[in-house]
Formats: sequence, structure tokens, C-alpha cells
Amino acid sequence: MGNSLRDLLFGQDRRDLATAHLPRRTFADVVLPPATRRALDNALVQIQKHDVIFNQWGLGERHESGLGLAFNFAGPPGTGKTVCAEAIAHALGKRLLVVRYNELESQWAGATAKNVAAVFASAAEQDAVLFFDEADAIAGRRFSNVEQGYQREANAVVNVLLRELEEFSGVVIFATNLAANFDPAFERRIRTHILFEQPGPDEREAIWRVQIHARKTPLADDVDFRALAERYPGTGGDIKNAVLKAAQSAIAEPGDDAAKRISQRHFQGSMEEVLGAKRVMDQTLFGDAASMAALAGAHGGSLDDEMSALASRLVEVEDAVTPLAEEIRRVQRGQADALTELDRLRGALDAQRAEAANAARAGGTAADRRSTLALLLSGAAAVLSALAAAASLL
Repeated sequence: MGNSLRDLLFGQDRRDLATAHLPRRTFADVVLPPATRRALDNALVQIQKHDVIFNQWGLGERHESGLGLAFNFAGPPGTGKTVCAEAIAHALGKRLLVVRYNELESQWAGATAKNVAAVFASAAEQDAVLFFDEADAIAGRRFSNVEQGYQREANAVVNVLLRELEEFSGVVIFATNLAANFDPAFERRIRTHILFEQPGPDEREAIWRVQIHARKTPLADDVDFRALAERYPGTGGDIKNAVLKAAQSAIAEPGDDAAKRISQRHFQGSMEEVLGAKRVMDQTLFGDAASMAALAGAHGGSLDDEMSALASRLVEVEDAVTPLAEEIRRVQRGQADALTELDRLRGALDAQRAEAANAARAGGTAADRRSTLALLLSGAAAVLSALAAAASLL
């Protein structure tokens, strides 16, 4: 988020809401399973033939809204969603406007929805492909029972996003690891949903090879990419990280750098480390049933004690969170009061300015002008005081 007080008074600069990229990567830079690649090729044809369908074939005269092309790239991290969004923009000869929710989000009521509308307007002005990364954060399911301010705000953001999709005539790409969190209304407005699946052994072997510089990367004679592809079921992102880790391990060994080589053991060790880190990150609070059963067998009755302690800890957390929620509501009320006071003081200052202008035109006495000036200074001081009060709430 930007400067909160500045955003309140003047609105957030569009340039702060999204990052424009000149796309450099193409489909030659990504290895995909055949089904995913066919779906992307079909999506590209839809974009390239859009003018024929809606203008030459006249469907644009029968359908006044929903003329844009929205795509949903769904799949696990590291499967190539971002690279493919850039590749589509490159194929179209357009800039890629990348939007992330933390750049759109504002603490001021109604501002996030306005920011959503602003990025669509910016994409239209630049004729850019609009790319929402981690889109489930902004396109999530709406609340059916609205009881809190944040629920009302989230619903408003989704409503604006749906409306902008209907009116936008360009290309929009959503990328998400959690497509199930999307609001159901997006299913109709998104033209094509493309699943980015985990690569198979053939794709993984190709990914291993493209991560290596054909002439400069020193490899030992025992390196076998096919064996690595069959042994380790990782994504393209996993393989990229493993290659970099393997290079770091190889260069860290003692000896002359010119004689060092990346060997199979370096790749195996780095891939074990990458996949091990993923398993740690994939852990849930309680784990799956099989893990729990194994844990119960290993620890016997101690598991009950641990679960009891965990339940007690959860109660403590709930007790701590309850007053925090009330404090958040108190701050929200204070912000609303500060905004109301600002509006009132702005109106009073505008009235004083008008009175001063009238007095100047009427050519009043010096005493009248001094009195008017005193009123203006008093009003300005009141506005500054209110601004200071609003700033203390940020």
C-alpha cells in the first residue's frame, strides 16, 4: 500500500497499482504438458480471431457486454502460469500489466474497489494485457451474511471486478493456486479455464535441460537428467531452484574453480532439499489421517495429552483475539469520525474562502480584510488539526 494519508486526500496514483512489463519470455521458454499447451494454443487463437468473431461475424452487435477475453490459469506454484501470461502478451505484441492484491488493497472504505476500476482503465489506455497474480485473494467468494465492515468491503470489491470484466474489451488473465476459492459468478465471465498440471517425466527431463547453459555450465560425466526426471516429481519451479542450489554446492567445494563440475550427487542433494522444504510447507495443523495414525502408534497415550494441550492453547488464542476484534472496530469508528469531521471542515473552509472573495470584490475596509483573514487562518488551523487526528489513526 502507498502513503495512506495521501491516498485518502488525493487518491492513489494508478502507477502504484500495477507494474507494466515489456514481455521478453515466449512459449519457447516454458515446458508444459501437452494438454496444457493445447489449451494455451486455443486461447491464443481466441484472442487473435476476436475481431473476426465480434466484428466481421457481427456477434458484437448482438452481445453488448462481455466482449473481452478473460482466462483463468489454475494450478500449483511453479507450473508456469506467470511465464505463460508473459508469453501471451509477447505473442500479441502488448505490454503486460501485473496486478497484485497487496498493491490494490487500501485501508479506506471503498478505495480498494476504486483501485480495481483504475487498473482496468489503465489497461485500456495502454492496450495492455491485464494480469492478476494470486487472483483468489481479490476474486474470492462473497459473504452471504454481511455483519462486519470488511465483509461489506470484500463484497464490493468482487462486485466491481465482475462489472469491469463485463465492460472491458481487452485481455485479462487470472492466475491462482486456489481456484476453488473463486466466487461462482466468475465462471460465466471467464472465457477459458486452463489447468496447469504437474509435469510428467518427459516434461521434467526437458525442464532440467533448459535450465542448463549448453556451452557454459560445467557438468560432470555422471549427470543423467532422465534419471532425475523419473526419480523426482517436482514442478518447473522446483527444478529451477534445485539447479541453482546444485551450482552453489558445487562451487562451494574446495579446489580450483576452473576444475569444478556439477555432478549427479549435487543435483540429487539439491532436489531432495527442495522437495523436503515443500513437504514442510505443505504441513497442516493436524496432518492427514495416515500421519495421525502413525503418530498415535509411535507416541501412544502421549498424543491425547498433546491434543489436550493444543486445545487449551487454542482457547487462549481465542480469548486474545476477541478484544483485538473490538479494538479494530474502535479504530474503524475513529477513522469514520475523522473523515466526517474532515468533510465538515472542508465545507466550512470553502464557505470562508467564498466570503473572503466577496469581501475583496466589495473593497471592504482594512479591518474587514483583517477579520476575514483571521477567519481563514482559523479554518485552516482546524483542518490541519483534523488531519493530524486522522494521521494518528493510520
